[in-house]
This record gives sequence, C-alpha cells and structure tokens, in this order.
Amino acid sequence: MISKFRGDYLFLSNFFSCTVTYNGLNYASSEAAYQAQKTLNKSERFRISLMVNPHEAKEAGQKFDYRDDWEDVKLDEMYKICTAKFSQNPDLAKLLLETGDEELVEGNYWNDTFWGVCNGVGENHLGKILMRVRSELR
Repeated sequence: MISKFRGDYLFLSNFFSCTVTYNGLNYASSEAAYQAQKTLNKSERFRISLMVNPHEAKEAGQKFDYRDDWEDVKLDEMYKICTAKFSQNPDLAKLLLETGDEELVEGNYWNDTFWGVCNGVGENHLGKILMRVRSELR
C-alpha cells in the first residue's frame, strides 16, 4: 500500500507541479484545475489558471460562491482532471503505472477524510480515482 502522496509519491498529489489543460485553460497543478471548477465564472477560472502555487489556488477556490451543482459534480470533475493530468504528462503516467497494483491511499494529517484518510478514517476518494485512472491507462 502507498499510504501517503509525499516523497517518492509526491507526483500523486494534486499539489504536484505539472501543467494540466482542462476546459480550455492551462493550470500549474491539478489542484488549481479542480479549484477553478468550483465556479462557472470564466474570469475567476482564468484568474486561478494564472496561479503557480497550488496552495494559493486552493485558498482562492475556497472563497468562491460554489456553483449550485458542485456537490453533485465534484467527484466527476476530480476524475476528469486526474485523467487529464496523467494522459497529458506521459512521465507521470509512467510513474503511476509503476505503482502496479498497490492500493493508493491519500494519507494526511489535516483531517481530510473525504479525499483521503486521516488516523485510519476516511473515504479516500482521491486514491480511488487514481487507481481508476491507473487501470484505464493500462
């Protein structure tokens, strides 16, 4: 099991720096692409696309008035963004494939039990999405 997306597995993190083109814009990380999808406002999405630091993008995304359907679409948006990240960056796709059949768990200490697992508790949606993308890349 790969239990955290740091060190050798930092590339699995949404905060890893890599270009992701999504919905016509280039983002500096999959985190920035994800945060931008929280709004339907094109100028706000563009503003996020200019942010190089994924932490700044996350902070900006938390200040949006979220689109009405966000809770219904956020998992699918993350899946599409992760698919874009690995299909557009062959070096990262190779690293993902090299994880073999390992379970991918986004272990964290910041109490994110939706996308990951903290203190043994969590839904690990990001890990599940990455394992799906890995399977589809095969």
